[in-house]
Amino acid sequence: MKPSLLILAAGMGSRYGGLKQVDSVGPGGEAIIEYSIYDAIRAGFGKVVFVIRRDIEQAFREQIGGKFEDKIQVEYVFQDMDYPVPGIDEFPEREKPWGTAHAMLVAENAIQEPFAVINADDYYGVEGFATCADFLTRDCRPDHHCMVGYVINNTLSDHGTVNRGVAAMDEDHYLTEVNERLKIQRKDGTISYLGEDDKRYPLKEDDLVSMNFWGFHPAIFGVIRSQFVEFVNANRDNPKAEFFIPLFVDNQINAGEARYKVLVSNDRWYGVTYREDKPIVQEAFGELVAEGRYPAPLWS
Repeated sequence: MKPSLLILAAGMGSRYGGLKQVDSVGPGGEAIIEYSIYDAIRAGFGKVVFVIRRDIEQAFREQIGGKFEDKIQVEYVFQDMDYPVPGIDEFPEREKPWGTAHAMLVAENAIQEPFAVINADDYYGVEGFATCADFLTRDCRPDHHCMVGYVINNTLSDHGTVNRGVAAMDEDHYLTEVNERLKIQRKDGTISYLGEDDKRYPLKEDDLVSMNFWGFHPAIFGVIRSQFVEFVNANRDNPKAEFFIPLFVDNQINAGEARYKVLVSNDRWYGVTYREDKPIVQEAFGELVAEGRYPAPLWS
């Protein structure tokens, strides 16, 4: 059975200032998300599932989904804040979505096979999809998942700071924890992050970070569901609390319930965290097309 690709596309794009999931960056007007799907198809993925908001459904289907429905199975699910979860009789009132792990959970009825999870607005490159697809096909088990790690030096923005989950690993390249580092920047040849004490601390250029590219066995949905119930009950009075993927991953690792293999990708990450990033990303895709890595237009 071919693995599936779950794409988290329900974000608000607050820092970017618009619906960046469908913003064009390729020579033929392609969005970043289209290159991820193209790479996933040639890596052997058999289905793509989009997690979106209901208010962007029409625009998403018109501008994205219709381009490749003849090449891969496409499904849509919605990140409703009151998505029914056994064990939660009533959700607390809030405006902010419940986070990336909750976005995964709403797709549980659409996925029964090993699957990868990515963000809609990040470009991950060919290598990550190839290595993840191989893992999902050969090595994925209910207690054996993966994270695609990117070299931090390949993931920074020239137009502002970024937040990254820095991976800590054992000697066999299994994840031991993901440390969220805030306001990472490169300045005077040094990469650093801002600590809770408002002091800057260095990071190594070859540190691996999470770009929210994970590979899971479908048994993970039961794990997420159980932990989400606990999270909601513990955070009923915190309207800003979010249930992120690294949270349940860390819980599993600490409890010895699962192992996460870190797969290294040396590809350059591209994203439009800030609107000023867009011209750089457009230029990068123009170069990738000129090098023959992608056709233009992408879908023909």
